Amino acid sequence: MEAHLIPTAPSSMYYIADFITAEEEAFLLRSIPSNRWVPLSHRRLQALPSRLTANNTLLPSPLPAWLEHPVLERLKSLDGIFADAPHGINHCLINEYLPGQGIMPHEDGGAYYPVVATVSLGGSTVLEVSQKPTADSESAETPRDPNTRAGLKTWRILQEPRSLLITCGSAYTETLHGIAEDIEDVDLSEHTVANWSLLGDTQHIFAQGGRSKRETRISLTLRDVKKVSRLGAKLFGKVR
Repeated sequence: MEAHLIPTAPSSMYYIADFITAEEEAFLLRSIPSNRWVPLSHRRLQALPSRLTANNTLLPSPLPAWLEHPVLERLKSLDGIFADAPHGINHCLINEYLPGQGIMPHEDGGAYYPVVATVSLGGSTVLEVSQKPTADSESAETPRDPNTRAGLKTWRILQEPRSLLITCGSAYTETLHGIAEDIEDVDLSEHTVANWSLLGDTQHIFAQGGRSKRETRISLTLRDVKKVSRLGAKLFGKVR
């Protein structure tokens, strides 16, 4: 995994271009249930096997078989990224973003084991990562450095179709991440994109003058929910 470490991002973020093939991407897009979407104001989503309860607990149920190959089995082979997670991977949040849609800066929080793996399907986007604000940073003047905001360091991660982004360590616990509501990502270069050296297709970006028009993008966010209800354990096996 060290070959995929994003060198200038917070520790530890990893990026793998072409984590899945175009054929596998098409299979995954066809397999996503069409009747489980939950509309939100700026996107729609669905949770597999289910949404969490009010106290951040997951009801025990297996993930669908169509996620096992290629996604889950390939993740399990990545040098034990989820090896210490209590349940391995037991939850997948599927988000659909149309051009111009995004999500406010947020953190994944303590409901999950502190590793998140995101597979991008269909389109590309820029994930904006920033340090969590503190009382001192919120009162500071905005510095001149374009890679800082109100004294907080920021990073831009370009997520290409079929790519995998893994966030763990201090990148999980000490940063926020979000997606701006843009129809096009601009000013993309080795100076502004933290994972530039790991991208699969920089020539296309160069040809477009450092711009990338957004298309419909679906993200598969895979995590381990730490609290799993024992209700139903007899049906689905022992819950650890």
